[in-house]
Amino acid sequence: MRAVLRTAAAAATALALLLTGCGGGGGRADGRITIRFQSLAWQKESVDANKQLVKEWNASHPDVRVQYVQGSWDSVHDQLLTSFEGDEAPDVIHDASDDLADFAYGGYLADLRTLLPDRLTADIPQQSWRTSTFDGGVYGVPFLQEPRVLIANTRILRASGVRIPTPARPWSWTEFRRITKELTGKGRYGVAWPLREPVSATLNLGLSAGGELFHRGADGKVTLAMDEGDLVVPRTIRDQVGTDHSAARTALGMGGGDTLPGLFGGKYAMVPLGFSFRQQVAEQAPKGFEWTVLPAPAGSAGLAQGVSPQTLSVAQDSPHKKEAVEFIDFLLRPANTVRLAKGDWMLPTGRAALADPSLHTADRGWATGAALAGALRSAPAQSVRGYPEWKDKVATPAFQEYYSGAIDAAELRKRLVQDGNRVLARYQR
Repeated sequence: MRAVLRTAAAAATALALLLTGCGGGGGRADGRITIRFQSLAWQKESVDANKQLVKEWNASHPDVRVQYVQGSWDSVHDQLLTSFEGDEAPDVIHDASDDLADFAYGGYLADLRTLLPDRLTADIPQQSWRTSTFDGGVYGVPFLQEPRVLIANTRILRASGVRIPTPARPWSWTEFRRITKELTGKGRYGVAWPLREPVSATLNLGLSAGGELFHRGADGKVTLAMDEGDLVVPRTIRDQVGTDHSAARTALGMGGGDTLPGLFGGKYAMVPLGFSFRQQVAEQAPKGFEWTVLPAPAGSAGLAQGVSPQTLSVAQDSPHKKEAVEFIDFLLRPANTVRLAKGDWMLPTGRAALADPSLHTADRGWATGAALAGALRSAPAQSVRGYPEWKDKVATPAFQEYYSGAIDAAELRKRLVQDGNRVLARYQR
């Protein structure tokens, strides 16, 4: 998910919940049903699109009113856990698929298999549905997704004479390393890797090189094993930083947005970022700055990437599950999904919405992103219980130390696998 902090939205969440009351959706004496929809939209375009769609629903469904509640990505997990335990959860819940596992296994979310309309089930590809499927049940509707791409300074690329990659002819990881060396010069790095939170970026891009790391056995239990495919991306980044000096060491502790001033100023030729960062580039770039969107490097598995789509779920305790799903179906009609995608600068999961011509224009890299959609897969740790603890206590510090040069690949493997398996074992007894 996005790494951008949204503390103002977090405060808005608390205020909204206080003002609206936290109880589940209910009925009124006049027979009208009210369901609460907690949205995590935060950009103005996205908030406006969500609120307008709620308004349109309410205008055409007088007997089922939807109440919009503003949430925040910063605090959503803890806020939802508190609301579930206090029987105060919203009916319709906006979240990300990598945050659903504990709620699904904990019985807090409704299994949607018997509630979803055939249109919605057929329109969203199976690889997307897998991101919200846990133990055979479907606990969220994946609707928006974003690949990681390279946002590059066009003038630097053009002046260098390097081959410009396309989704049909991407750079390999080896070629990418070589080209970042060629792009490096006095006062300029070929690439900046913003890896303040290194785990999801490393694992998701690692799918392109055949990396999996998490392996589920016939008994359903998950164990960690690290092979050569898992090391392609980490080794590339470490070599760029420590051997080639083509990647800025200072960027390792940055979030994605922190690298943009350096990109605009010519300090970095390229920055790997989530697709939605294009909005910040478009809005913040100085006048005359030329930029382009390139596909991430490809490996033995091509352009495959792991993603954790945004999802819409229904609380298990909601008394109006049928109406909640009907609202989700309305929200995700193809034309409406396109509006949501444009508001969030992301890609729809649904085939019909993704086919919209406006998402296939060269302007601002939309066509590049759309071309990558078919290669997006469920993030490696999507359904692994214990993943948050492994990520925070084991993987994050291990990757940070590896990228900085403090530990070698053997120690990285030991920590991720041996220490990690001890963490996962506690959740699978």
